[in-house]
Amino acid sequence: METKQENIIRTDYAEEMQKSYIDYAMSVIVSRALPDVRDGLKPVQRRTLYDMYELGIRYDRPYRKCARIVGDTMGKYHPHGDSSIYEALVVMAQDFKKGCTLVDGHGNFGSIEGDGAAAMRYTEARLQKITQDVFLADLDKNVVDFLPNFDETEKEPSVLPVRIPNLLVNGADGIAVGMATSIPPHNLAEVVDAVKAYMKNPEISVKGLMRYMKGPDFPTGGIIVNKDDLPAIYETGTGKIRVRGRVETEKLPGGRQQLVVTQIPYPMLGANIGKFLNDAASLVETRKTTDIVDISNQSSKEGIRIVIELRKGADPEALKNLLYKKTRLEDTFGVNMLAVADGRPETLSLRQIIEHHVDFLFEISNRKYRNLLAKEQEKQEIQEGLIQACDVIDLIIEILRGSQSREQAMKCLSEGVTEGIRFRTKTSQKQAAKLHFTEKQAAAILDMRLHRLIGLELTALIQEHEQTLANIARYEELLNNYDEMAGLLIKELDAVKREFGVARKTSIENAEEAVFEETPPEEIELCFLMDRFGYMKTIDMTAYERNKEAAEKENRFVFPVMSGGRIALFTDTGKMHTVRVKEIPSVRFRDKGIPADNVSNYDSSQERILFAADMAKLSESVLLFVSRDSMCKQVPGSEFETSRKTTQSTKLGEGDQLVYVGPCQEIEQLLLQTSSGCLLRFLMTEVSSMKKTSIGVRGMKLSKGDYVEKAFPLAGEAELTLSIDDREYPVSKVRLSRRDARGSRPKL
Repeated sequence: METKQENIIRTDYAEEMQKSYIDYAMSVIVSRALPDVRDGLKPVQRRTLYDMYELGIRYDRPYRKCARIVGDTMGKYHPHGDSSIYEALVVMAQDFKKGCTLVDGHGNFGSIEGDGAAAMRYTEARLQKITQDVFLADLDKNVVDFLPNFDETEKEPSVLPVRIPNLLVNGADGIAVGMATSIPPHNLAEVVDAVKAYMKNPEISVKGLMRYMKGPDFPTGGIIVNKDDLPAIYETGTGKIRVRGRVETEKLPGGRQQLVVTQIPYPMLGANIGKFLNDAASLVETRKTTDIVDISNQSSKEGIRIVIELRKGADPEALKNLLYKKTRLEDTFGVNMLAVADGRPETLSLRQIIEHHVDFLFEISNRKYRNLLAKEQEKQEIQEGLIQACDVIDLIIEILRGSQSREQAMKCLSEGVTEGIRFRTKTSQKQAAKLHFTEKQAAAILDMRLHRLIGLELTALIQEHEQTLANIARYEELLNNYDEMAGLLIKELDAVKREFGVARKTSIENAEEAVFEETPPEEIELCFLMDRFGYMKTIDMTAYERNKEAAEKENRFVFPVMSGGRIALFTDTGKMHTVRVKEIPSVRFRDKGIPADNVSNYDSSQERILFAADMAKLSESVLLFVSRDSMCKQVPGSEFETSRKTTQSTKLGEGDQLVYVGPCQEIEQLLLQTSSGCLLRFLMTEVSSMKKTSIGVRGMKLSKGDYVEKAFPLAGEAELTLSIDDREYPVSKVRLSRRDARGSRPKL
């Protein structure tokens, strides 16, 4: 038995990875993520529309369940999961995303505010009339190539014969590997006019085209405010378009006014509407404006209506500028006109997109009329044969009666072979020998019915033949004359514009950049409170004065701060977290406050707050640091000046952590207590003043396994009682010693 010899190919690993990744990237780019410049569709959109066409779900027929469409598309053409197909189907039916919807959806297909569509088992769809008439009309005329599907059991079109530049009309967005496309939608009527202008003058410039196609026309309306940037964007295929929402001022009784947002910027679609409402509300909360009384979203099926009520005497124009500046009411649409052209991704200018489409339009039209010409020529051949046959019908009947088989009659009609055929006279046989019909004509004669011999039928046949000759002449003229073909295409485009063109929704202008001079809020003095659970809040100083005793008793840290200041939080891990006072809620005295975790990088599960201070007053103080390993130091407060949210406040040894952080200006002595109950008391003058990056000096010598548990700063003659083995012990009984000595356990 012969063994098959293995063919081992040795290749460089990096080279193989590079080749495989490039193959994968190109597959994603061409076969999934980017649209084709010819029909402006991604493969999933093209396959979905073609499947609906195949299923007969036309615009004038009943809706069909989306689940049926999705399942059929996935089974026949797009084996990449049902979610991608349904999502593409939904987007093609959303009039707030597409300038010209291609699918007529029935049911819940989502909303402009970001609500998702219902499950595919509930929704129904069918093709729109424009899709049927402009995207799929000539598929039966062999105008595009058909390719095998993924398992080679079906055929699918490589591109749809779209009559308009759908890439411009509906735009496109998609993320591929290493590249992305973002093309805004445009007005169908204007795009058609631009295509016509290019056909009449192929040398036309981008600026020339923009006389017809002014710029993007977003389905959400809005105002494009950087008109002068558009020529450069359409010339290069990349750039940024600034879009504003349309805001109207309405007067209310009592001299008050309200701003009403009636159109939103296209990038605000979906969840960004909710974000806009939150951002507008936060302008009030952060005291950037006091002019807004109420905000309500009154949008409905009739359109967008976001109402912002203003206080009496407010300046609507100033508030408009504030909204444009601080919220997404003015947003940027990034343009990157990337599409698959000639099988590869390419960033295209406006002129190149139209050029590619016009070339495609001529290509499918030439194929269409070549096929129609071939059919008409075939009809001409048969019609001429039938007309000639009517002139010698008696001879043909004699041939048919005398023939033994169809083949024998065919040979006689096409080649004049008379052998084996019985003729009445020699004259008939001689005449039969002169017949030279083509095979198609002979077959048509044999299939001809007797009623075609009626005079009226013969007249109709002659008229039909004359029409066929006229069609042939027309088709040949179209195929051989560019101007004639261009004229026909322009008429077809005019018909599309008349039937499906709509008025522009987005206005284009040059507007000055929104300017809002932000006046810093007036700083006021507040009282900062933090309880033992790490909840922080600020209260008015008058409220603090009324509840001073309770505030001191119930909270770990209580001190005054300015509203524009910052709070420093020192933790046992040696970190210092900073919090802006304006981020801490200013509440009533009995309100709970907010956890430190919510407004800083502090993590209560990993660290513990030892000390809190006002950053403004910290620079004037000196802080004492004591660690478990008995390392002590004094650090000037100026060391902690920083703009960062988190920084290292001290250097710690491996496994060490802080047990005490606090001010030490008035401290005369320091008492350290270890876990075993040893005590050491020494003068603060023995603790060196160091930078925060130093580790410190040793406070006391520790026995193996022992560590400093508590540190007590002692000031003046203040009496302090310690708790050792659940028994009280006065500090005054602890002998004053020197730093770095061994502590002693008191005799109780």
